[in-house]
Amino acid sequence: MKATLHGINFEPEFKPSIQKLLQVLERVGFEVFVTSAFFKSLQKLGIPSASISLLSDKTRISEMDVVISVGGDGTLLDAVCLVGPHEIPIMGINTGRLGFLATIAKDDIEGAIHTLANKEYSLEDRTLVHLDSKPELFDGLPFGLNEFTIHKRDTSSMITVHTYIDGEYVNSYWADGLIISTPTGSTGYSLSCGGPLISPSAKNFVITPVSPHNLNVRPMVVSDDSEISFKIEGRSEKFLVSLDSRSTPIDASVELKIKKERFVAKLVKCHKYSFFDTLRQKLNWGFDMRN
Repeated sequence: MKATLHGINFEPEFKPSIQKLLQVLERVGFEVFVTSAFFKSLQKLGIPSASISLLSDKTRISEMDVVISVGGDGTLLDAVCLVGPHEIPIMGINTGRLGFLATIAKDDIEGAIHTLANKEYSLEDRTLVHLDSKPELFDGLPFGLNEFTIHKRDTSSMITVHTYIDGEYVNSYWADGLIISTPTGSTGYSLSCGGPLISPSAKNFVITPVSPHNLNVRPMVVSDDSEISFKIEGRSEKFLVSLDSRSTPIDASVELKIKKERFVAKLVKCHKYSFFDTLRQKLNWGFDMRN
């Protein structure tokens, strides 16, 4: 079996866990490849890399049986871009803080790798959001796992985002920005702006305004079969659009349309994993915060 490891800038205290990960992968018979970012991190930490291969040609990702993301949720979002339409299973090992997506703790690494080797895991399909734009943006990677966002630049005044669903006018959002979130992204930026939590298996998008001028404008859940298009107005000549952590400036002439991507991200789910357990743990549900 072949596995590619992806990760960026590990803290020195995580070095023993990286070493353990490599040792367990080799012991159970994986052929290990690493991205250039992961390789640089190994060199920085002084971890020997004689038994691994550098994935210098990203087209070879199609040969992999699994991609292992080592880092936080942001690193796993990078791994989704790396995999793209190949739909290779992605496992997330968490070295960050919250870890809604990267759910494998460092103490569980050995058990998780044995789960991979023995094929005792299941796969959870996560919907991706796709951006159609004229001109094309994001260097041939017009998709994201969490959300698409339109936002004002810097300290400029609010913008107006005229929004249409399947060609029908919905609303003109006068706000700092607008988020179109997948169910996976409902625990991210959308949540911090007052959006609802949505189960990963739901077939929906969430439209969430960022700091709307009119307080009666609330987040709205729509079918992910919808096509959502926009026209942007504002005093500034430039606006920001983003897919997950990638952003680029545009002007009002750029045509934007959001829809569901034709492929999905396949996340490795160990049998003890539960989305609702993760919510309780990460959001401290059931704890009396007064103590």
